[in-house]
Amino acid sequence: MAPGTRVATPEAATQAMTVLHSTEPATVYLSCWARVAGLTVKDVDRALYTDRSLVKQLAMRRTLFVFPRELLAAAWASASARVAATERARMTQDAVTAGFAEDGHAWLERARAGVIEFLESQPEGRIALELRQAVPIIDVRVSVRPGEMWTAGRVLTHLGLTGDLVRGVNTGGWHVSRPRWTLMRHWLGDVPESLSMAEGYRELVRRWLYSFGPGTEDDLVWWLGSTKAVVRGALRELGAAAVTLEDGSTGWLLADDLDEVVFDEPWAALLPVLDPTVMGWKGRDFYLGPHRDLLFDRRGNAGATAWFNGRAVGSWVQDPAGMVELRLLEDVPAAGRELLDAEAARLTAWLDGFRVSSVYSSPTMKASRRRTSPDESATTGHARQPSHNERTTHDNPATTSEPRTTSRPQRAGMKDHL
Repeated sequence: MAPGTRVATPEAATQAMTVLHSTEPATVYLSCWARVAGLTVKDVDRALYTDRSLVKQLAMRRTLFVFPRELLAAAWASASARVAATERARMTQDAVTAGFAEDGHAWLERARAGVIEFLESQPEGRIALELRQAVPIIDVRVSVRPGEMWTAGRVLTHLGLTGDLVRGVNTGGWHVSRPRWTLMRHWLGDVPESLSMAEGYRELVRRWLYSFGPGTEDDLVWWLGSTKAVVRGALRELGAAAVTLEDGSTGWLLADDLDEVVFDEPWAALLPVLDPTVMGWKGRDFYLGPHRDLLFDRRGNAGATAWFNGRAVGSWVQDPAGMVELRLLEDVPAAGRELLDAEAARLTAWLDGFRVSSVYSSPTMKASRRRTSPDESATTGHARQPSHNERTTHDNPATTSEPRTTSRPQRAGMKDHL
C-alpha cells in the first residue's frame, strides 16, 4: 500500500508490515492508527481478542510482536525456537546456580508440565499471579545475578516461545499488558501445522523482503536475530534477486518485486515508539540521515517519529493536555509541514486527551519535556486542535544476473511501510 493511503483493517496493516512490535502495548494500536482508515481501539481489540486473527508472540531478538495468525507456525519453527533454546540454557543453569534444582532441565520440564496441566481446565486462561498460586513450582523469586530477578514469568515466557501458551485476553486498558495466559490450542482452536526450521525462516525472510526490501544480509540477520548462514539459505531458496543499493552495497528483493516504487504525491506520517518501519533495518542512515542519535535511545530503541516523503524528520510528543506537538529536526517544505500538522491534529483528536507514556523515550522526546526555547520555535509545530476529552536489538547467494541499481530511499519511502 502507498504511504499516503490507508487500509481498512488492523489485519491488513499487520500483513503489510509482516509483524507489529508489541513490547509496549500502545504501539500496536498507534501503528495501526497510522495505517488504518477510521480505526478505533475496539477494532484492534476485536482482531486481538475476539477474532484472534492477530496474536502476540515472542520471537525475533527476544522481542514481543503481534503476528498474523497464519505466520505463527513460521515463527515457532525458527526465530521463537532459537530464542527458546537460549532461554532454556540460561534458565536450567540458573536453577542449579540458585540452588533450587539439581537438574535444571528436569525442573523446567516439571514446571512447564505443571502450568499446562493446570490450564487444561481453564480455557479462559489465568493471570500470572493466579498461576503462581496454582503451580507452586514456578513461584520462585531469587536474584541469580546482579540486576536480574528470577520470577515465574520466565517459565511462562518459555512456554510462550514454544507455542504452548499465549498472552490471551488483556485484563487492563489498551495501553498496558495484563494478559491471561492461555493454552495456545484453547486460544486458536485450530493450531497451525508445524513447519521445519528452514521452512519457517524462509517464510519470515519472504515476508520481510515484501515489506522492507530491498535490504542487505546484515539487515535480515539483525531483524531475524539469526545468522548469515540462515539468511543466505533462505535467500537462495526464495530465488531472491540481488540489486545494488545507492551506497554500492548489495541488497535483495523478491524476484517478482523488482519494479521501482515512485509516489507522485507528498505524504506524512506520525509513528509510535518501536514502530516496525523505524525498526525494520539495521542500516538506517538512508531514512534517519543525521538524526539517529536524536531519534533512538542508546540501546537502539526507536522513539516516536515524524515522517515526510520516506524520511524521519523529527519526533512528536504530547503536551500536558494531551495535544500532539511536532518536534522537527530539519526544515520541511510548506506542503510537508501542512501534512504533518494535519496528522498531529488527527492523532490529537483520536487520543482524545489520553496521554501515552513510554519507557523508550528518545533524546528528542526527553528534551521536549522542557519548555520550548525561542530558537526552537522555527522548527517546532504545534497541533492546536481542542481535545474532545479523552505506553519493552559473506558471500552472496549465487545469482545468474548482474545486480541492478535501486534507489533505496524510494523503496523505503516506502511501498508497504506506512
